[in-house]
Amino acid sequence: MKTKERRLYLIPSTLGDSPVVQVIPAGNLEIIQSLSHFVVEEERTARRFLIRCGLKNNLDSVRFYFLNEHTKDQEIPVLFSDSYDADLGLISEAGVPAVADPGAKLVEEAFRLNIHVIPLVGPSSIILALMASGLNGQCFAFNGYLPVKSYERNNKIRYFEKRSEVEKQSQIFIEAPYRNNQLIEALLENCKPGTRLCIAANLTLSEEWIRTKPIRDWRLQPPPDLKRQPAVFIFMA
Repeated sequence: MKTKERRLYLIPSTLGDSPVVQVIPAGNLEIIQSLSHFVVEEERTARRFLIRCGLKNNLDSVRFYFLNEHTKDQEIPVLFSDSYDADLGLISEAGVPAVADPGAKLVEEAFRLNIHVIPLVGPSSIILALMASGLNGQCFAFNGYLPVKSYERNNKIRYFEKRSEVEKQSQIFIEAPYRNNQLIEALLENCKPGTRLCIAANLTLSEEWIRTKPIRDWRLQPPPDLKRQPAVFIFMA
């Protein structure tokens, strides 16, 4: 008898508390409800998401395994061995797994073990922001987080602005929400007046807010106060 192929499902979660039925396809919910083993960053967040996906009555039988910034590389293979031959679901804290997310290491290990990796459709703040920015969606780069130290961050902003100008490339960044306002200030101080900046906050939520305009226009009014709000920043010179 042929052994059933083991699978790792990459399960997108909601961006905040947006309604599951609006942003998660019905096919995902069927898969989620069929699984009993999940790799997550934080159990409380994962439980809340799974309850909203219809697993409220079956959570007692669910096993959680943890993968976050504290997980050591040598611990990752154990996540597969501890779950025996069960299919696994990988859930990020928000949005799609394995993009700006420690889950990429689990995917790498899955390929080493010949486990079938299945990415599911769902909300990605990076792609949603790019779609709505009006900037170049054919040539773009996601650069993750900029340095925390101001002089290093300023140098990186100018470096990526030059790269954008030469390569005609949209440059995408994210930031820890409590540092959003500092990043906005740095962008307005260091970018050229004609560089177009998109700020997209609270994507898929009722407070969703997206604006794209040249730096010179951003400077004409007080910057938005986005402290503690999830946001994506995109500029193009």
